[in-house]
Amino acid sequence: MSAHNQVKIFSGTNSRYLAEEIARLYGIPLGDCTITKFSDGEFQPSFNESVRGCDVFLVQSTFSNTDNLMELLLMIDAAKRASAHYISAVIPYFGMARQDRKDKPRVSIGSKVVADMLTVVGASRVITMDLHAPQIQGFFEIPVDHLDPSVIFLPYMRSLNMGSNIIIASPDMGSSARARIYAKALGCDMVIVDKERRRANEIASMTLIGDVSGKDVLMVDDIIDTGNTLAKASQLLKDKGAVSVRAMCTHPVLSGNAYEIIDNSVIDELVVCDTIPLRRTDSKIKVLTVAKLFADAIRNITEHGSISSLFDIKETGSRTKS
Repeated sequence: MSAHNQVKIFSGTNSRYLAEEIARLYGIPLGDCTITKFSDGEFQPSFNESVRGCDVFLVQSTFSNTDNLMELLLMIDAAKRASAHYISAVIPYFGMARQDRKDKPRVSIGSKVVADMLTVVGASRVITMDLHAPQIQGFFEIPVDHLDPSVIFLPYMRSLNMGSNIIIASPDMGSSARARIYAKALGCDMVIVDKERRRANEIASMTLIGDVSGKDVLMVDDIIDTGNTLAKASQLLKDKGAVSVRAMCTHPVLSGNAYEIIDNSVIDELVVCDTIPLRRTDSKIKVLTVAKLFADAIRNITEHGSISSLFDIKETGSRTKS
């Protein structure tokens, strides 16, 4: 990527709310493109301005339905055919990330399929955030910038002023590494809610590992989907003596009747990022924006700066440059 190439930022249909803010914070207007839709559901993206020789950033989260992914793929292809110099797929929420391995016979590895499609169609780089499985980066043969949401969540956690009463909780064994990072940054203990699944989105049992009596609990996870895990974990934590329970989940998938489940649960607050747009506002849900983090990442990429410096936070809470 050359420092003198013009930078242009474009958006797919359902991430425009975020792309507009990313472009504004970067300091340029959002690029002009059109998604032409046909009566049978087919669509065709087209750029209404030249991208020849430009460093193009295409913002689109690939949440359900798959039209979002297909739009992104077609936009990458259109940019390549229009002679863009460098094409970065900015994917705040990377869909299919839960399909990162063969956990039973005769299943696909969906995240590898998506990685292959993005690469083959012409993406030069992928910028994403809080992958369900960080090793997905290894599925790509192009650079992947994996942004860390701790730079967004930690300041909010500290603003709660819970002091020594705070404790971090992992909603399952798989998220324990993520929880440990937050616990270390805040200088507090952590507990684990160990869950056994009967099948996808269905929990058989839960066990708490650790003591939350008299504590203000902060659960951390990458995705909240149906809300069942969060609701049941919150009830378990309250039953075990927690004073309050909040959850910090990066990607608000919130499928089905998740909003009702959250509203009817004992959770005090759900804090999410705007990687996916909420279907409705909710008194229990607080949204923190990722726009500045992505704008800063785009700036550092175009200026050949460090990406890790954007989310390098010391335990004292000060941000350092590398």
